[in-house]
Amino acid sequence: MHASRTQPQACSPLLSRYLDVRRTTLEITSPFSAEDQMLQSMPDCSPAKWHLAHTTWFFETFILANLPGYRLFDPHYRELFNSYYKQLGAHPFRGSRGLMSRPSLEEIHAYRHWVDDALAANFERLSNEARQLVELGTHHEQQHQELILTDIKHALWSSPLRPERSSRLRAVGSSEGVQWLSFDKRIYEVGHAGKDFAFDNEGPRHEILLGEFQIASRQVSNAEYLEFMRDGGYRRPELWLSDGWDAVNSQHWNAPLYWEERDGGWVEFTFDGLSEVDAAAPVCHISYYEADAFARWSGARLPREEEWEVAASQAGMKNPGAFLDSGEFRPKPTRGPEPQWFGNVWEWTASAYLGYPGFVPAPGLVGEYNGKFMCNQFVLRGGSCATPASHIRNTYRNFFPPHARWQFMGLRLAR
Repeated sequence: MHASRTQPQACSPLLSRYLDVRRTTLEITSPFSAEDQMLQSMPDCSPAKWHLAHTTWFFETFILANLPGYRLFDPHYRELFNSYYKQLGAHPFRGSRGLMSRPSLEEIHAYRHWVDDALAANFERLSNEARQLVELGTHHEQQHQELILTDIKHALWSSPLRPERSSRLRAVGSSEGVQWLSFDKRIYEVGHAGKDFAFDNEGPRHEILLGEFQIASRQVSNAEYLEFMRDGGYRRPELWLSDGWDAVNSQHWNAPLYWEERDGGWVEFTFDGLSEVDAAAPVCHISYYEADAFARWSGARLPREEEWEVAASQAGMKNPGAFLDSGEFRPKPTRGPEPQWFGNVWEWTASAYLGYPGFVPAPGLVGEYNGKFMCNQFVLRGGSCATPASHIRNTYRNFFPPHARWQFMGLRLAR
């Protein structure tokens, strides 16, 4: 499939990025049937078809609809594929997105082509402000690329037809030893500062006093998490926050999401089917509550997001883990002595998701993008095996409520 049927001979870097991102989204969804792309297994997830439409809606609503002479593909889509922008008016209930059998997947693909052709044809007419929205829209779509994968994984796992064990052989090895990286007490600068793209919640850059701390050189492995489980971690209330203990009991948690105990061992559901849990790979699909309980059991704690950023900034993008670009969509073990900071799994931090000192949401519709969610969420850092490599940076702040597990989420220890 092609992102646009009108390929300009000489693309600007921004238009080229736009077309590449749009093409990647279609490549991600192409292995799945129209029926697969209709599935919504819980209100927190959305059908892949909805993601395809909503990301297209962003470019049409925020950019093309403001151009003289542009004709909307379908006026009903303005409301149908609005996610949460209250200033635009009504939108469907989030949990009902799986009921949208119409428009069809074929019609959504036609919608994408319509918008891609229109944006490419009108690109030279766009103002600087509109081009900034194009750039924002490409990063917004990359976020939805990850959501497509995590949401459809949950939907396929939720099927009553349980998957068979994968016949694909996988190496199950040992993980690298943990190094404790030490940092002195002093004033550090954190937050984004520069000309490259960043979301508004990554700034402004500011100073913060951090006490002396240590942080682990890699993420917690499945082998280490299994020790926590074998030591009764899910049955010991003294390890859990009160709300977390309630979740353990009401949701009957006894292992990370997608794990099943079979024949005396643990297997996990992946896009390749069921396979043996790789002891060396980072533990994945755990909530903030589980990450916090594990840290407590370990005699350590979760890092503050500023501690994570300070350490990652010094290390750089050396020895990264898996990203979406690999096409594997599962974490891989750390290799080599270099600390690993990016990829594999998003890492829970102990930091509530709040605005930095001096943060002001952008005016207008885009101000609803991040600021309105600064309540009842915790910050995650580092990206995952479903995050595009070009999308991540050391100041990137992801955020989810503490009970969430279906994203590729893990942890790193601090003390």
